[in-house]
Amino acid sequence: MDSTTTSRLTRWLRAPNPGPMTLDGTNSYLIRGTDAAASVLVDPGPLDESHVAALVASGPIELILVTHGHADHTEASARVAALTGAPVRAFDAAYCIGAAPLWDGERIAAAGTEIVVLHTPGHTADSLCFQLPEDAPSDADSADAGSGSGSGSGSGSGSGSVLTGDTILGRGSTVIAHPDGTLGEYLASLERLAALGPALALPAHGPTRPSLAEVAAQYLEHRRRRLDEVRAALATLGVDPAGPQPAALTERVTALVYPDVDPAILPAAQAAVRAQLAHLAAASAR
Repeated sequence: MDSTTTSRLTRWLRAPNPGPMTLDGTNSYLIRGTDAAASVLVDPGPLDESHVAALVASGPIELILVTHGHADHTEASARVAALTGAPVRAFDAAYCIGAAPLWDGERIAAAGTEIVVLHTPGHTADSLCFQLPEDAPSDADSADAGSGSGSGSGSGSGSGSVLTGDTILGRGSTVIAHPDGTLGEYLASLERLAALGPALALPAHGPTRPSLAEVAAQYLEHRRRRLDEVRAALATLGVDPAGPQPAALTERVTALVYPDVDPAILPAAQAAVRAQLAHLAAASAR
């Protein structure tokens, strides 16, 4: 089982579920201060018995948090909760076990530190990030962070860390799960994260990122560039952004905007286009 120290307060146990949408697998984070008696677990991950066993063997767990309700983050929640006695909390009550839902701005004192809940919808309506203001980079850089984090000048030192779930990934861009997630909400969430400064970004998939502000700005630029490409595609097709949006339109725009897309991630590209078309239609109606 891949176990990596990711910051002074965190380490991940990576689930064995690699794939086009999960990258190297789901990063299940354990948060624990130096003198804490137990950890907080973020995103138990898929229901894989080897992964569950590794999580339980990591030591006492006092609380389980989930960034959002997708199965690659929550499928093991009930099993880990039953084995550890830890309650499960999420933004959506449907994913809570033995505890109340989380709320935006909530401050949780657990595992010898403070965890700040940030509601960051966009990928999904229930997406959360968890800020650790007292965190800092580990003394030794994560061996996994070098290849995918880029060469940004930012440093998490003095700015804490943020567990970003699927809102920001270690590589590539995330999917807007439209209509549950919307592009307008996602852009607002990215702006909120960018305002947190050069915190260490700890994503649920892929390697860590040294500066949250830098990667959030990159994500914003990417999304705005894609919107321009969708506008250009609509113009090429002679389609009004405020007009009807049949499935065939999504397919035609996807072919223009993502001409060389890997078939394995074609559904994700089409989902992105649907979110972009809905965003442009809403903007045109205002």
